[in-house]
Amino acid sequence: MALLNYQPPRDPYISIVYQDDAIVVLNKPSELLSVPGKALEHRDCLQSRVCTVFPTATVVHRLDMATSGLMVMALTKDAHREISRQFQHRETKKNYIARVYGHIEKDEGSIELPLICDWPNRPKQMVDFERGKHALTHWKVLDRVGEQTRVSLTPITGRSHQLRVHMLSIGHPILGDRLYAHEQALAAAPRLQLHAKWLAFTHPQSGEPVEFHAECPF
Repeated sequence: MALLNYQPPRDPYISIVYQDDAIVVLNKPSELLSVPGKALEHRDCLQSRVCTVFPTATVVHRLDMATSGLMVMALTKDAHREISRQFQHRETKKNYIARVYGHIEKDEGSIELPLICDWPNRPKQMVDFERGKHALTHWKVLDRVGEQTRVSLTPITGRSHQLRVHMLSIGHPILGDRLYAHEQALAAAPRLQLHAKWLAFTHPQSGEPVEFHAECPF
């Protein structure tokens, strides 16, 4: 899917939550790419912005362009190797806030549905019980207002578009989702209502547990 009229926010240009010799933790705004796209006009991204300040910064994970919130980048090869290992072995912990369409009846639950790329409609993903990769999300209702529900989402796996497809699969698409939301859910918000609020992992140098927070902007 081409990025039509890509106009990423420029204020603030970079929002640094934490920085030391090994890592930099950032609060990515919605509508900014995590890494550069193929086209020249899609070169502006969080990675390129951070590299203007920290030339050695490398990406170890990413957020969808429309998703806001916490991302960590490594500043050394050793840090990159160690944080990548933690993500690969699911030793990191993440929590997201989302606003979804509809009134979720239950207070909490889990969604365990395998995901695969919907190749003719890429970058969309879809549930596929035969070829999909294991994906698990825990959810908990925070509040309900009219025909909307605010939820806390904890992904155990890190599949592409996992939270967006999993919430869609139980009939509650995330508001403002240009890829997956139906007309009413899309019109209900000016941006994707998904924010990476909390991130925890083991510091690659000290070996101590660290955690970071970024207030939800919606």
